[in-house]
Amino acid sequence: MAEPAEPAGRDWQEVVVTVLLVVAALGTSWSSYQATRWNGEQAAAASRTSAIRIEAARAQGLGQAESQVDVATFIAWADARQRGEREVAAFYEDRFRPEFRPAFKAWLATDPLTVQGAPPTPFAMDEYRVAAQEKAAALDAESERSAAEVRRDIQRASNYVLSVVLYAVVLFFAGIGTRIRSRRLRWLLCGVGCVTLLSAIAWVATMPVSLDV
Repeated sequence: MAEPAEPAGRDWQEVVVTVLLVVAALGTSWSSYQATRWNGEQAAAASRTSAIRIEAARAQGLGQAESQVDVATFIAWADARQRGEREVAAFYEDRFRPEFRPAFKAWLATDPLTVQGAPPTPFAMDEYRVAAQEKAAALDAESERSAAEVRRDIQRASNYVLSVVLYAVVLFFAGIGTRIRSRRLRWLLCGVGCVTLLSAIAWVATMPVSLDV
């Protein structure tokens, strides 16, 4: 006895379900790969951030040490100058750091010992600069940019993981649709799966891609 023919609609449903399963499986593989890639990018960016912060801490420590040297030698010079020990004052002046000399000379040019309202010390002068501290500030800003990159990479990896969840929803609707007897309900489940799949694909298409080895 011949087998009863399947309705034409059933064939189309199977085609749609097959497409959903194949595309969702491919999308899952791609998103999983990208999530792994962006986790790796995040780890690399985090390592760079740590290295920058360590270098910034070293530069800050060096800058503070150099500032302390400037303060100590200036105080020693001022004490010697107040006591009238010009040779001792010259001794300390010869040992000023090169970065401190421009500020010291600019401060002396204001005649601070006689002019009212003159800057109290060379450290109040615009000419006083410590390169190590400026480097530390620049490295701090760079570390903040690198940390922002880490946060972006984490978010990108999380977005790809979420897209995997959407593909799993598509697989669920496609799989359960094959077990439903009602034709209308099968088409409804297929429709929901198609909408979810298209939404996931459209969203993933806007995400950045990491392919560097």
